[in-house]
Amino acid sequence: MKESVIPREMLYIADEVFFVGTAVEVTPIRSVDHIQVGKGVAGPITRSSRKNSSPSQRHQADRHSWLTSVNAPVAAARR
Repeated sequence: MKESVIPREMLYIADEVFFVGTAVEVTPIRSVDHIQVGKGVAGPITRSSRKNSSPSQRHQADRHSWLTSVNAPVAAARR
């Protein structure tokens, strides 16, 4: 994997573009500047990334031992 700065125009001709993050998990980007990206749907790389994302994001078992359990009581929310 390589991270680099790319010209905006490269996004227009990409086969797939997606967001990755804690809140968005793996979310396909359908268009950039109203220009459809690829077929306008999640492609194979996006689907594979979503499938293999952190188990905590998918609320599933941790098969890679990426998570550490913290057995601390959770305080009630305050208003």
